[in-house]
Amino acid sequence: MSDQAHTEKILLGLEHALDRNDLEGFVQFAKQIPIQDVADFLFYLHSNRRVDAFRLLPRDLGVQVFAYLDPEVGEGLIGNLDDHERQHLIAGMDPDDRAALLEELPEKVAGQLLTALPADEQALTKRILAYPEDSVGRRMTNEYMAVRAEWTIAQALEHIRTHGRDAELLAVIFVTDEQGLLLDSLRLRRFVLGDPGATVESIMDRKFSAVRAEDDQEKAVETLQHYDLLALPVVDANNHLIGVVTIDDIMDVASEEFTEDFHRQGAVADLGMSLREATIGLLWRKRVPWLVTLVFFNILSGAGIAYFEDTLEATMALVFFLPLLIASGGNAGTQSATLMVRALATGDVRMQDWMRLLMREITVAISLGLTMAVAVALVAWARAPEVAVVVGLTMTCVVLMGSLVGLLLPIVLSKFRCDPATASGPLVTSVADVCGVLVYFSIATWYLGIGQIPGE
Repeated sequence: MSDQAHTEKILLGLEHALDRNDLEGFVQFAKQIPIQDVADFLFYLHSNRRVDAFRLLPRDLGVQVFAYLDPEVGEGLIGNLDDHERQHLIAGMDPDDRAALLEELPEKVAGQLLTALPADEQALTKRILAYPEDSVGRRMTNEYMAVRAEWTIAQALEHIRTHGRDAELLAVIFVTDEQGLLLDSLRLRRFVLGDPGATVESIMDRKFSAVRAEDDQEKAVETLQHYDLLALPVVDANNHLIGVVTIDDIMDVASEEFTEDFHRQGAVADLGMSLREATIGLLWRKRVPWLVTLVFFNILSGAGIAYFEDTLEATMALVFFLPLLIASGGNAGTQSATLMVRALATGDVRMQDWMRLLMREITVAISLGLTMAVAVALVAWARAPEVAVVVGLTMTCVVLMGSLVGLLLPIVLSKFRCDPATASGPLVTSVADVCGVLVYFSIATWYLGIGQIPGE
């Protein structure tokens, strides 16, 4: 039986055991599959059944499963547990996950759970919560493995075997001095393959990267990806090791940032929960602000068309090509904005590169515009020869203009410390639409000699 078929069979058994309230059967099935699959099973249950299913899990297993639940689902679940169940769950969580959850809970509930923790765990959680919301400090854990440079490799391995169960990640071992100053970050394989009698210092190269607890979490993402690391040490202002962020935490951050940018590109506010759980009212509230704003912005397009009413009446053939031209400008702008937003997010380009990028984009946009102009002018010549030149000139202009809008808006927003993802999608398209209408009818009025263009 394939792994997928086996998992599906186990999940079906979980559902049947839940229907029968069969505690023993439910636990037996749950232990046969990875905890991530158990978390997925809970995710797709209705909220009331989810609570029942979670309560059937042994407490230790429940803590492990909870760590893989969607954050919003986890918040809803813990709100339906009693005080004793919450306290056990919170106490068993990793420090960074616990801090993230407490931050999202009502202040009164979070305070009660925090005070119920042992003194050392309480102090650690408060220290994590003291860091800014999107900082590295909120993501770090103190469950790492550190050894001393003067130890022998045999001593270091013995220390790892003795205390390694408390570490979240053993693939990376940190080296510190007696004051806790970070000296290096090494893969475990160096210790395993090294001479047991040699010192840890002998296998050090001091080529490590670290981040400050106050740094933005996106910096941790960029650093981990750039250097292809499994874990990233977190240090204080004096370079003392105070925590570590692991690859799974960084993947969560990257996913959150990608989702946030993806929403903004579509002019949708962050839902704060999964789409599956979102209500009609929530979806309406998250989508309507941008749509209403863009409605008023697009009124400018209608005003531009009304201003050139005489031009339209004189040459009705212009109407046929209006949607094509406006869409082309918006499409070119969206392409340019997508490339720029992604490049800014990954650090591929920096603010000081904008002039070089602008010159290159002008060249590319003119080339694209001329290519599209030839195609649309041929169509126009077959249908309405009198506007072929107008359509061709407009196509070149709107593609150039849309591309420049898509390139420059993310740069301008970044300059003013706004998220450049906001420039994508509907915003770029709306700006390109308004400008495209004005350019099209201005060229038509000038070339066809109908009335005067605006400002004359």
